[in-house]
Amino acid sequence: GAATEYCTSGAYSPVQGIAKSAETGPATVLIRGLAVGMFSTVPPIVIVTLLIVVSLSLAGVYGVAISAVGMLATLGITLATDAYGPVVDNAGGIAEMAELEPIVRDRTGALDALGNTTAATGKGFAITSAILTALALLVAFQKDVSGDGATTLVADIVDTSSTNMVMPGLLIGALAPYVFSGFTMLAVGKSAGSVIEEVRRQFRLGLIEGTDGIKPDYRACVDIVTKASLKEMIAPGVLAIAIPVVFGLLLGPQCLVGILTGGIISGALMAIMMSNAGGAWDNCKKYIEGGAFGGKNSECHKAAVVGDTVGDPFKDTSGPALNILIK
Repeated sequence: GAATEYCTSGAYSPVQGIAKSAETGPATVLIRGLAVGMFSTVPPIVIVTLLIVVSLSLAGVYGVAISAVGMLATLGITLATDAYGPVVDNAGGIAEMAELEPIVRDRTGALDALGNTTAATGKGFAITSAILTALALLVAFQKDVSGDGATTLVADIVDTSSTNMVMPGLLIGALAPYVFSGFTMLAVGKSAGSVIEEVRRQFRLGLIEGTDGIKPDYRACVDIVTKASLKEMIAPGVLAIAIPVVFGLLLGPQCLVGILTGGIISGALMAIMMSNAGGAWDNCKKYIEGGAFGGKNSECHKAAVVGDTVGDPFKDTSGPALNILIK
């Protein structure tokens, strides 16, 4: 939690550094934000690694499973921190649409910035529990396949004397989170494009000019987003189910062990990077809106908005969705 706060809060140097890079345009904002997201993977992965090592030394695989249960036991706090962000974000939107006093929007903006950090922290807990849970399930699978009661975490993976299918499985498993995230990112892009076209259509009818009888059609935008959210998830859902089934049947259980292992490692790193990079970009925008580097509507602010636009599908769609793929 402390590491996530450091990487995503406007009170610390990573986010302030992204805001500083906005002086040279949106490209450097994106580059700096990606770098922050990549560096942010180090503390949680080191902590999870130490947790696994200690759990194995104390109670073997059972210790890993109990550690996963312990992480899942924080469900109430995780849900609360995840829910906090959307609540204050919507509160800020209501304050802006209702044209309330600027001080109200300033206060909701500060709460929204905190919400981005709490959301990233909650996602970090979810990702950590997903890693431990997936490891426990992987061991159960290995034990079932081996049939000899073996409960080692890596014996079947590193022993390639009987098969050469483990390494291809690792590569396929590591690839899966990237393809999965590609589908989810494209889904957001397509849905956003459809909404933009609908808004432009309403503008052409005279909505901006205040033409008599022309009112905003919110239902059309909601309908577009709702249908897209269901339709665009078919491909990644099929991918998550098909890869282990197809390759497991074609190349055998050793390949499947590699797929599961590669997916856990690659997916965990990518999920942490996306969640933290997205939160850092969002809070970079909030930091500038607070008066830094020219404040709102400045050139720096416009560059930060681009970063926030890229960060939203990172932290709200692709990053959290990888938890499901890992499990």
